[in-house]
Amino acid sequence: MVRIRVLVVDDHRIFAESLAAALAAEPDVDVSAAGSAPAALRCLDRAVAEGRRFDVLLVDADLGGTGTLPAQRESGSGPPSAGEGIALVAGVRAAHSGVRTVVLAERDDPRRAALALQAGASGWVAKDCSLSRLLAVVRGVLREETHLPPALLTGVLRELTAARKHRTDSERLVESLTPREHEVLRCMVAGLGRKEVAARLFLSPHTVRTHMQNVLGKLGVHSTLAAVALARRAGVRPAELAGDVVERSGQLA
Repeated sequence: MVRIRVLVVDDHRIFAESLAAALAAEPDVDVSAAGSAPAALRCLDRAVAEGRRFDVLLVDADLGGTGTLPAQRESGSGPPSAGEGIALVAGVRAAHSGVRTVVLAERDDPRRAALALQAGASGWVAKDCSLSRLLAVVRGVLREETHLPPALLTGVLRELTAARKHRTDSERLVESLTPREHEVLRCMVAGLGRKEVAARLFLSPHTVRTHMQNVLGKLGVHSTLAAVALARRAGVRPAELAGDVVERSGQLA
């Protein structure tokens, strides 16, 4: 019998323990639980080190609460953050790509469900669904299926379409930049200030200021934070910093 290793991640201890116990009653399911995103990542890393990787993560949509990131509040751009739970989904996709994630939610929310899918989730399931339904989803995502409640499909598709258009518009604006302006933007995405950009690109601070003003104008924004948010939507990668290069070189050696 092939066993399925499941990690339940929820900061509501009673719910997490109850769900873990119900799943563990299945003959082909092994279950562990974690109460936070850092604890979940530690569990995943430890499992890899011990040669017993998890197959599926069940993540609370409201893990750590929800809200808007400070940079998004100040710039007025980008969608609301979906909270620590969906941030964990993205982290798992980056560090443990073989693990499937399913988000458990107390309410239907097309926008947050779309954010979860964009982050790498394979499903969005109501917390009060039946155990048989949840098991069907767990087994389904291991077959590369994506699971959403039927009532959410139209809303999620609308959100994903809007996000795709938003990204396309952002990409078009970034393409209007000159090669030098694009370099400056990458430095801005990396968090460098004007003097740091000047030193990196061997330019005067005055010239960098002019380039930054041109970048803001061409992108149609009024602050560095808004420019960085737009650049990230367009997929602009941050400039690689010298320290990163040294560290990576050391790792390769």
